[in-house]
Amino acid sequence: MEGHVRSVKEMTADGRDCSDILLQIAAVRKALDNAAKLLLKDHLESCVVDAIHHGEKKTLEDLNKALEHFIR
Repeated sequence: MEGHVRSVKEMTADGRDCSDILLQIAAVRKALDNAAKLLLKDHLESCVVDAIHHGEKKTLEDLNKALEHFIR
């Protein structure tokens, strides 16, 4: 992700074609989406499962709150 963002900055500074920059921005978004998927999968498989087994509702409430902000 960091490399893609750096490329967007450099491409913009170099006056590269807007279409090329938009493609690079799409790559950044895709990388962020993939990172979010991995994080959510890990959270569901570990933290949420543990919370359910221990009857902790706060973990689920926190996840719901985070998802409300993430998915708009």
